[in-house]
Amino acid sequence: MTSVGIVLLASLVVLLVIGVPVAYGMGLAAFLAIIETGTLPTMVFAQRLFTATNNFPLMAIIFFMLAGELMMQGGISKRLINLATALLGGLRGNLALISVMTCALFSSMSGSALATTAAVGGIMCPEMVKRGYKGDFAAALQAVSGTLGILFPPAIPLVIYGVLTGVSIGDLFLAVIGAGFVFTILYMGAAMFTIMREGIDKRHPGGTEKRERISILAALKDAIWGLLTPVIILGGIYSGIFTPTESAIVACVYALIVGVFVYREINLKILFNCLGKCALSASSVMFIIATATLFGWVMTAQGIPVMVSQAVIALTDSKIVFLLLVNLVYLVAGMFMETATLILILVPLFLPVAMEFDISPLHFGIITIANLSIGLFTPPFGATLFVAASVSRESITRVYLRTAPFVVAGLIGTLLVTFVPALSLGILALFQ
Repeated sequence: MTSVGIVLLASLVVLLVIGVPVAYGMGLAAFLAIIETGTLPTMVFAQRLFTATNNFPLMAIIFFMLAGELMMQGGISKRLINLATALLGGLRGNLALISVMTCALFSSMSGSALATTAAVGGIMCPEMVKRGYKGDFAAALQAVSGTLGILFPPAIPLVIYGVLTGVSIGDLFLAVIGAGFVFTILYMGAAMFTIMREGIDKRHPGGTEKRERISILAALKDAIWGLLTPVIILGGIYSGIFTPTESAIVACVYALIVGVFVYREINLKILFNCLGKCALSASSVMFIIATATLFGWVMTAQGIPVMVSQAVIALTDSKIVFLLLVNLVYLVAGMFMETATLILILVPLFLPVAMEFDISPLHFGIITIANLSIGLFTPPFGATLFVAASVSRESITRVYLRTAPFVVAGLIGTLLVTFVPALSLGILALFQ
């Protein structure tokens, strides 16, 4: 490895160890590496940061974030909960199942794990505690279910993956649906396992409360405006009416119209609040993308991805061993770093090797998202865990401990997605 590569990686490690935020650490490490080259002007640093975000498809991230915020504030999450209640209200442990199903439904509008956790958890956690569920279990369930926000279209991390690799974002949106259903079923199963083991909700085996007697038809009618969102997004993309970026803008306009004129829950104050929250969230994500892209550019220029590819291929010629190794690295890295950052750093390292093993870049993208979704609720830095603990006011340590059955379920789901490509590619084949 060249001295530039050593400076790049060593400085990043040192900066992270002393507590520098990841985005700043990658930017500073890249800057030091550029200086070490002795041939590149420091102006390259600013130019590459600008170029990284001056990308039309990346605008989809901002607008999908805004659409999710408008839908959350516009009352769609409440109506999705009512629909899930109507469908599952007669089952024991129904609130747990309702939470998972609602997150799956809401994720098809928000594209964000954190937004899904906050939108559904803020309503369901107090309701579950009132019904006799333990608060730490309710919070853990919301943290886990919220990760479905990136396992259904329009998943924001898939937009980043698509921009980085050149894979069709529309194809990624379709391919991830299979993984989303697999994880939804597994998380429901893990929730029921805990409920049966601990004897939770015995007093409500038949769902006798008024909320659960709501008519399915009435709930569906009330929630239909929200359910049309993914139809508009995917339908518009695959009919050729608009691009994924344009679909995000359409989703914003649609969410605003529904929130203002149909449900009448968005006023001028709420709209400005949504815009402010979206500006903060989007600027944070775009800054991470800028510095991680710069870091990746320096890393690629120094031939580090090629070195990693050669080392992995020399280590094993087995496709199965390679995929297990990738899963292990993703799972461990996901415990410590943010999803977008990991995609921008690790995908350029592993994707060339995956293609050497004849693994479709499309399938590899779904493997990546499935693995990184687990990192969102695993300690020590599980982002959805902190959101769920905040909305439920539970101890983060107790919530951590409650995630064990869901981690097992997530690992099973990851293995299925990894070694059964038809779960991803099969759905896509139906539309081609």
